[in-house]
Amino acid sequence: QLVESGGGSVQFGGSLTLSCVLSGFTSDDYAIGWFRRAPGKGREFVAGINRSGVNKEYSGSATGRFTVSRDKGKNTVYLRMNMVKPEDTAVYYCAASDEFISRDSGEYEFWGQGTQVTVSA
Repeated sequence: QLVESGGGSVQFGGSLTLSCVLSGFTSDDYAIGWFRRAPGKGREFVAGINRSGVNKEYSGSATGRFTVSRDKGKNTVYLRMNMVKPEDTAVYYCAASDEFISRDSGEYEFWGQGTQVTVSA
């Protein structure tokens, strides 16, 4: 099970940290991806981190503003969002893959329920 938290309302230019807690399995066995779905749009890859936490990938819109990290001791993966923009408004999901980081949502076996992020101008 994956459980996201940390969403909420934030103003343009502000920061927010999302958390994804993995329960029922060991996070070391999974790469984790963060995706988002904005109103009226499809699911979009945001960031991903591999099992060791060494390799990370970001979408173009996240590069330079968002940081993905993981705390193995807490079985938790984080997405730090800085300099947020109204276009970052979406439901954010974390997902686990027993393979590698992928920008394809179909490569992930487990999903959280999502957490809403709303950025006001």
